[in-house]
Amino acid sequence: MNMLDQLAEKMNEANRRIFMTNVIAGGLAATVATQAKQVAAAPATMNGLKGLVRRPKLLFLDVNETLLDLSPLKKTVGDALGGKAELLPLWFKTMLQYSLVATVADRYEHFTTIGAATLQMVARNNAIELSEDAAKKAIKPILSLQPHPDVKPALERLSGAGFKLVTLTNSSTSGVEQQMRNSGLEQYLTDRLSIEELGIYKPHSHVYRWAARKMQLSIDDCMLVAAHGWDIAGAIWAGMRGAFLARPGAQLYPLGPQPEISESTFKQAADKLIAMPT
Repeated sequence: MNMLDQLAEKMNEANRRIFMTNVIAGGLAATVATQAKQVAAAPATMNGLKGLVRRPKLLFLDVNETLLDLSPLKKTVGDALGGKAELLPLWFKTMLQYSLVATVADRYEHFTTIGAATLQMVARNNAIELSEDAAKKAIKPILSLQPHPDVKPALERLSGAGFKLVTLTNSSTSGVEQQMRNSGLEQYLTDRLSIEELGIYKPHSHVYRWAARKMQLSIDDCMLVAAHGWDIAGAIWAGMRGAFLARPGAQLYPLGPQPEISESTFKQAADKLIAMPT
């Protein structure tokens, strides 16, 4: 073997070592990158211990279904729909759907205005004649709904434990004021926020970020309490923490991030919140 062949063989051996070194280093780098992605994608409660070891400084409270029981609407809406009380969930979901249509189209209308319009839509789909005035009258009881049985005791305990409690609702400003006054819940509240001030409906991320700024807090110092999977998902995607109340028929969105608290009653959720260190 001449000198040139020997040099080539040595170079090949050196290249092989470089290649193997790069493979090993690349594999390690890929592993680290994968682990970093997994940590970044994990829920806030798993990202270190930040979400597990401290209380939120403020609880935003959804109102309709979360705090207030919609059952009384079954009769008035059912009567308006020819005695079909079972259509209430369909109407409520249709109202939520078109509130999002209004948000995307930048055409804000009051929640009750959308509610009356969508009730007429549900009526027409079921071959029922329903005037605008009759639709408005049918949903008017939404302003005088009473709280679920577990709500007042939970709010009293949370308030007594030092939590700031603020509504964050799709209801109008005047609507939520009437709801809180008629339900007897206003005594527990630090403040009442309605998306009317922003003109954008939940679960748009702007709503949750605006609410945190309005209360002069970092968004990760706030937690939303809600009985809607879409509301919880929107809040967490925006950077807020979440507590889900699994009211009958309520489900978390499987494709959304999971909240750190998920309980069937407000009492159970309150127990977990109060147990968190300050």
